[in-house]
Amino acid sequence: MANGTEFTAHCRAQMQAVQDTQDVIGGKWKIKILTILYFGKTHFMELQRRVQGIGSKMLSQELRDLEMNGLVKRTVCDTRPITVEYELTPYGCTLKNIIGDMEKWGRKHRQKLIDDEKEGK
Repeated sequence: MANGTEFTAHCRAQMQAVQDTQDVIGGKWKIKILTILYFGKTHFMELQRRVQGIGSKMLSQELRDLEMNGLVKRTVCDTRPITVEYELTPYGCTLKNIIGDMEKWGRKHRQKLIDDEKEGK
C-alpha cells in the first residue's frame, strides 16, 4: 500500500507542476509570443503582425500576463510616436528548452502525418 501512496503523492505533485506551467504559458497565443521573443526585442506592432490572428486587445492581455509572471519585460521607448518594446527576461529564457522540445516534437509529428498520408493510413 505504501508504494501506491507514494505513487499517488508523486503523481499529484507532478500534475500540480504541469498545471502550474500550463497556467502560465497555456492558451492559444503565449507560446507563439514567447517563441517570437526568443529572436530578440520586438515592438508591439511587429508582434501583432507576426502572431497571425491575434487582436491588439488580446495581445495586450497576453503580454501583461507574461510580464506579471516575470517572463517578459516591457520597455516604453523615448521616441515619437512612442513605441513599446518587449523582450524575454532571464527567467523567461528558462522556458527555451520546453519550447525547443515542443518545436522538435511538432516537426516530427507533422512529418509523421505527411508520411501516414503518403502511405494511405
